[in-house]
Amino acid sequence: MGDDTKRAEIRENGAEAEPANENDAVAVLEAQVAELRDRFLRAVAEAENVRKRAEREVADERTYGISKFARDILEVADNLARTLEAVGADARSSADGALKTLLDGVELTERDLQKALAKNGIRQINPQGEKFNPHFHQAVFEVPDADVPAGAVAQVIQPGYAIGERVLRPAMVGVSKGKAAEAPE
Repeated sequence: MGDDTKRAEIRENGAEAEPANENDAVAVLEAQVAELRDRFLRAVAEAENVRKRAEREVADERTYGISKFARDILEVADNLARTLEAVGADARSSADGALKTLLDGVELTERDLQKALAKNGIRQINPQGEKFNPHFHQAVFEVPDADVPAGAVAQVIQPGYAIGERVLRPAMVGVSKGKAAEAPE
């Protein structure tokens, strides 16, 4: 086969034809180098993005991985708090013997549970007197209250909880309407 036949076969198979002169060969090689450099830089950038995304996902999983368990355990915390609220101050002060021991045990358990939640990044949202924020609070009712400015939390029915920057459960609150309107005479 002659050189012309080989060149024709190369063209038919999709391979590049030999350049006509040295300048063309250099230009072709420079174009290939530029293309390969661009592809390399894009691959490096993509690998860096994947690494950063993986780091973010791992950090989020560390912070928010216990969210489901935390929501479930909040009911226990609420029940312990309700138990202590149900026993009035008079009953606590007059308690003796086994009842006093029981109350102290429930109080200690509730305190330890709150410490365990805090240790794991779960903080309580108790917005008494703060401005109402729909991202952290759930308004249950409005109440006329001259002592609390309109739009502020006048009463906390149930505290909320957050983990990191995410709300596990909003605080259930009563919002002040401000001063009660006086009846016309």
